[in-house]
This record gives sequence, C-alpha cells and structure tokens, in this order.
Amino acid sequence: MNRLLILFTLLIVLSFACSTTPATPVPPQDQGVPSGSVLFQDDFAKPVSGWDRFSTAEGTMDYDAGGYRLLVNNLQTNALSTPHRNFADVRMEVDSGKLGGPDENRIGLICRYTSSDYYFFMLTSDGFYGIGIFSGGKAQLLGQSEMKADSNIKTGMAVNHIRADCVGDTLSFYINGFPVATAKDTTLTAGDVGLLAGTFAQPGVDVVFDNFVVLKP
Repeated sequence: MNRLLILFTLLIVLSFACSTTPATPVPPQDQGVPSGSVLFQDDFAKPVSGWDRFSTAEGTMDYDAGGYRLLVNNLQTNALSTPHRNFADVRMEVDSGKLGGPDENRIGLICRYTSSDYYFFMLTSDGFYGIGIFSGGKAQLLGQSEMKADSNIKTGMAVNHIRADCVGDTLSFYINGFPVATAKDTTLTAGDVGLLAGTFAQPGVDVVFDNFVVLKP
C-alpha cells in the first residue's frame, strides 16, 4: 500500500492516548545530568511504574506478561503512552514485536510530547520507517516525503530493537543497530517520552514493548 504523506494524516484519539503534561512548566529532568546516565528505564515487570492503563472497544494500553501492550482497533489511529516525565535531550531504546494484526502498522517511539505535539520514530512490520512530527493536529514526515523501506527491519512477528535520539534540533533513528534516518527540526524542545502503535487501513494492530530505557546522550 502506498505510504505517501497524505495517507499519514492521522486521527489521534486523545481519550485513548491519555498522557498529560503538567499545567505548570517544570525544568527538564535531564538538566545537569552527565552524558551516558540512565534517565529512566522500565522492563515493565511491575505494573506500577507510571504508564497508562486503559481498555475500551477502541483498544488497550496496559502492562501485559512482563511487557507493555498497545492494541489499536480503530482505523488511521495512533495510541500513545508515556511514563509522565519531562526531558530535553534523550536517547531512547526499546524492543518491540507484533503480537497480532496486520503487518501494515505503526510501531515506534516518541519524544518531546507536550499534551498533543511530539516527534515520532516509527517502523512497520512490513519493512518501512519514518521520522516525523505531529503538531497542530497534523502529522508531517521530516527529511523524507514518504515512508521508506529498509532491509534492516525484521518483518512479521519478529522483534526489532529501536533507538531514537532527540538531541537539540537533530533527530536520529536506528533500527537493530543500524542508522536509518536523520532529520532536523526546532519546533519542540522538551517533553515526555513514550511508545506508539497505530493502524493504517486495517484494525487490530497489537504490539508489545520491553526493555525501555532513556539515556542522556
């Protein structure tokens, strides 16, 4: 299926992606932290580490069997979940795998989430990737006009290791240890980190994440 940018105009159901940002601005938690320090990490072994827990007919976001599960049943919809933190520059890593549903899906990481705006780094289970920004109610790919294929992405039910760096105005994306894309943007400077799963033309995207870590780059 064609993944041109017009297809990537998303419906974000904010009641489903129920992360919030504090009304009173607070300094990013990574200020003054040495490079290489672990800012946050979670293996999802205990369901008390702050991630959203939510289940309706639209989908599910919850701890599940030692991982964190995002199930999306609506079309052209993203589900987002965050641990309710605030960072500026981060290096995020996570293991992700498809539990069920179509290979034409969205699986990824987000950074600098502020109520509704965020940067996203995503791949699909049929081998495509993209970096972009969601701002002002619209999604836009950065550094590419459409999602691109990459042979480093493990397709189908295989597990992929995803890394995303948000450092200053530079966004870098790595899949299974290989650099796949870099883009520059100055719109967002700080915010929450988190996980993303979403649908294109078929419902039932079911994804599990594990070994989430946020480092100071």
